[in-house]
Amino acid sequence: MLAFAGASYAQQDQLPRRTQFVDLTGTIGSSQGSIAASYVHNWRIGKRKKWEAGLGARYTGYLGTKKDFTTAPARLARTTTTPFVIFFAGQKTENWDTLTVQRPFVNSINISLNFGYNFSERLSAGFNIDLIGFSFGRKGSGILTSNGATINEPEARPTAFNVLLTGDNDIGSLNSEFFLKYKLNDRWGIKGVYQFYFAEYETQTVKQIAPDGTDVYRFRNKANNFGLGVSYHFKNQ
Repeated sequence: MLAFAGASYAQQDQLPRRTQFVDLTGTIGSSQGSIAASYVHNWRIGKRKKWEAGLGARYTGYLGTKKDFTTAPARLARTTTTPFVIFFAGQKTENWDTLTVQRPFVNSINISLNFGYNFSERLSAGFNIDLIGFSFGRKGSGILTSNGATINEPEARPTAFNVLLTGDNDIGSLNSEFFLKYKLNDRWGIKGVYQFYFAEYETQTVKQIAPDGTDVYRFRNKANNFGLGVSYHFKNQ
């Protein structure tokens, strides 16, 4: 029994203390899709090293066709702006105006926060979300529908700064994923993904006049996409 316990302890002690990998993911939704490439550095935590958490860097390219972007500021879009509580807040659709962008294309580069759980050395599941970064992309024509009137916006462009503030408090374009991954061997793995992506555009020449009299330039599309990815794992320590 002592020999078995010692062998078991030694095996657990040899498990990697960290994991490093790069992955490439493609997703698709309703008249929209994305491709993302990321580098992740996670630390194994817990006595059995089943859990892992860490940071990464991710590029996401989002594109679509004739997508509607609605009023973004949380104070107008939701019934409360309290962090985390906002997830359960009602939607104030009476305040929404719509910016229809003909061919949106957003490139975002963000720092990501990553969590995972290893059911075995082959099978794992996890969640990741962008924290902060910047975006750039295609400038193009859009149509702002406000108070029943339509106005042409010739220079709509992606919001440049991205930051996670929880829910509709967020600013800019942010990617998040729930995934299930299976490692084919020590290096390569495949994963299935559900993606929730915030894409944000700003108007330059026209604006929404909010009920409180303020000007609104930011409009958001919330994409629910599904996809597949492939991962390459570096030698872990």
